[in-house]
Amino acid sequence: MRFSIWPSANQPLADVLATARHAESTGWDGVWIADHFMAAGGPGAPAETPTLEAGTLVAALGALVPRVAVGTLVYGTTYRHPAVVANMAVTADHVSGGRFRLGLGAGWQLNEHAAYGIDLPPARDRVDRFAEAIQVIRSLLTEERTTFAGRWFRLADAPCEPKPVGPLPIFVGTSGDRMLAITARWADGWNTWGHPDHIGERSAALTRACEAAGRDPDSLARTAQALVFMAGEGEEAEVERRVERAPMPAVGGTVEQLRDVVAAYAEAGVDELIVPDRTLGRGAAKLEAMDRYVEEVAAAFR
Repeated sequence: MRFSIWPSANQPLADVLATARHAESTGWDGVWIADHFMAAGGPGAPAETPTLEAGTLVAALGALVPRVAVGTLVYGTTYRHPAVVANMAVTADHVSGGRFRLGLGAGWQLNEHAAYGIDLPPARDRVDRFAEAIQVIRSLLTEERTTFAGRWFRLADAPCEPKPVGPLPIFVGTSGDRMLAITARWADGWNTWGHPDHIGERSAALTRACEAAGRDPDSLARTAQALVFMAGEGEEAEVERRVERAPMPAVGGTVEQLRDVVAAYAEAGVDELIVPDRTLGRGAAKLEAMDRYVEEVAAAFR
């Protein structure tokens, strides 16, 4: 199994870079960055929290951090035209020497759409739009020229040069059935938030979607993440409370308990676990938590 870190873009660049460089030097496999222009709001991340832009940031990481894969989780289709995304992805791939992974999603965050005056269509239309966008991006990355006539996007003999250094994998962030069907047809990998039982159920749905599309389910990588809380000696009760109060899927406990959690993810079919850094502490404490996780938890699954 692969293990990657997800530095929050709601922290200073120096902290993101320190996290990514530490991951590179201590055996982590990748670094992922979320694509938002502002925080979603809520405890710990008010909407006015400074936010680094993902496309610029992943290109910088590709240049400054060697070895590890770098990628987006995930570019939002509602505010990024697929032709722009394809050209950005190729550039990031060349900057990183072929280490870029392109994560795509339909778009969802209400407050940034409202703040910037960006239209957020109903869910059905967002999925339909995404289905066109991923086809456009796939074609631009692989074909000499792209002509496409859809409801949302129209391209006429469009180039995208240079091409990627090598195969540039496309990941889709989703859990819904319609998006899973699109993932099965057009993507190289899948990503979603959740506990092992949810991931297992959705992974099985993705397998069925692959079979319906005539695709080998094993040809599609499966990645997942949840917030991680690591318990030191005597901290088990506090960590349990923090997991229960977390605003999104979270796991936690002792090293032994976290190994059991990782084993459950592996049983659910996950190829790569992604660890958001927002619950690991700050500064030296965060780097120490990363070391503990990769040395005492992840090492058992490599």
